[in-house]
Amino acid sequence: MRNRVVILGLILSIFLCFSCTAKKAEDKGPVNAATASTANAATDAEGHQWWQHAVFYELYPRSFADSNNDGIGDLNGIDSKLDYLHWLGVDAVWLTPMFPSPQVDFGYDVSDYENVNPDYGSLSDMDRLIADGKNKDIRFILDFVMNHTSDRHPWFLESESSRNNPKRDWYIWRDGKGPGVPPNNWNSLFGGPGWKFDPKTGQWYYHFFYAQQPDLNWRNPEVKNAMFDVTRWWYKRGIAGFRLDAVDTLYEDPALTDNPVLPGKNIYGDPNETNKYNDKFPEVHTTLRELRQVANEYNAVLIGETWTDNAAELKEYYGDHADELQMPMDFMFTMVNKISAPDFRKQIAAIDGSGGWPIYVLSNHDIRRVYDRYGDGVHNDQIAKLMATMYLTLRGTPILYYGEELGMENNDPKRREDVKDPIGQRGWPKEKGRDGERTPMQWSANANAGFSTATPWNPVDPRFKTYNVETEKSDPNSILNHYQKLLALRHADKALLDGKYIALNENDPNVLAYVRSYRGENVLVVLNMSKSAQKVNLDVASKGVQGISAKTLISSFAAPTQMNVSDVQLEPFGAIVAKLQ
Repeated sequence: MRNRVVILGLILSIFLCFSCTAKKAEDKGPVNAATASTANAATDAEGHQWWQHAVFYELYPRSFADSNNDGIGDLNGIDSKLDYLHWLGVDAVWLTPMFPSPQVDFGYDVSDYENVNPDYGSLSDMDRLIADGKNKDIRFILDFVMNHTSDRHPWFLESESSRNNPKRDWYIWRDGKGPGVPPNNWNSLFGGPGWKFDPKTGQWYYHFFYAQQPDLNWRNPEVKNAMFDVTRWWYKRGIAGFRLDAVDTLYEDPALTDNPVLPGKNIYGDPNETNKYNDKFPEVHTTLRELRQVANEYNAVLIGETWTDNAAELKEYYGDHADELQMPMDFMFTMVNKISAPDFRKQIAAIDGSGGWPIYVLSNHDIRRVYDRYGDGVHNDQIAKLMATMYLTLRGTPILYYGEELGMENNDPKRREDVKDPIGQRGWPKEKGRDGERTPMQWSANANAGFSTATPWNPVDPRFKTYNVETEKSDPNSILNHYQKLLALRHADKALLDGKYIALNENDPNVLAYVRSYRGENVLVVLNMSKSAQKVNLDVASKGVQGISAKTLISSFAAPTQMNVSDVQLEPFGAIVAKLQ
């Protein structure tokens, strides 16, 4: 009898589950059944997770490709460029937020986590993009804005409606210290106080970012469950993981203790503060472990926006038992803002020895482009190839920002009235905002760089006639073809995929050199990080590596096909990848 009850219960549960799923599909569009349960293989024959061998490519949907010629990029535009991404060697695409949003912060103010912004298309378009990507072995990762929603999200509209609303505690509401005085001194990262007063209910709500981005209360289990369900909903549609936005800021001090005030003012004119009581709380790691458990059900990957000051702090985001983020991003590597062999050598060694799988990124939608940051105005193309050779041959997973493979540079606004990014509008002229690194992708030398026949939402870089996909594809010495060769080699060479990192000539101030070694196969990488030609003698034998000569596989200049490791000669900012023999 007991077994019968159990069986009947299971049947009823399955029926109810199917009914709920059908209703959800009716509300939001068809679930992509072809990819829902088979989006990601767990491991390869040697136990590697799929994301360890992948090359990730971050793109800004608004700026990548415009299929309907309204000046705004869209999902169908991305779909039309999958052949290009496959040719380049991309395995996974990280889409910055494409959810419905008032666009106060260009999508990082989400008003619906389970739909697509009409500017970018529809859920059907997303389903097709996921399916078409799968046919080309390209997965998709979504940007999950965890810390806050838009103030237009239905959850917040309910929360602000009254003090007694069931969703009031989904956000952080508090009484002020007095009339017109917020609960404490916390400032918004984007300028001004971190609190906004609501005259209707007589309380303040907290926002780490803009006032239109109220912080969720992650101490409320209902919030956590709702957000975890969002990830499940997308996993079932075939999404392969999430990049977790602003994970450090999920929790705050419940006592609302004032932050320590430092001397001086920031670019917005606010007092400088140390975010001691509203950032990096231990509870973040508990939540990430729980979110990882959900991801594991779908063999999905979690990428963290993890701003840390040292390798030990970054290591915490992997988890004590590798049970938190698989891919916490190393922004310390990103913040080496000069071409320096000693500085990069130090940072690579720290992260390579941290115990986790390294994640390398040099730029993104918030960080100035490589060509702009590292270029000297004379050797910019060589430097672009140099930096690509470095971060695409290190042990770990690289995340490439769209357009870096072309040598795209920042096209910053010249006048305040041209600024679209609210950061730039508030901080001008000291802070010009992030429009410059979010310009349209440069596809051809045609009008608007082939991005759209309409006026693009953000001006195209004037250099597009020379730096574009069509032109660079036909030039064997272009930055684009250098990237493509590197990625093809990376996918094919076991030493580059799985080999250990062995540093060479560790006291050289100009040349960064290392070996990637795997089961007797050794790939040598030599990078001249100076503006003068260099000659180096690489003592590989002292590192237990065999080989007195090397066969050039890829170089950024006319390097000899064969060389002796005791006499490697490099042009200014030259890069060589070679097989040791």
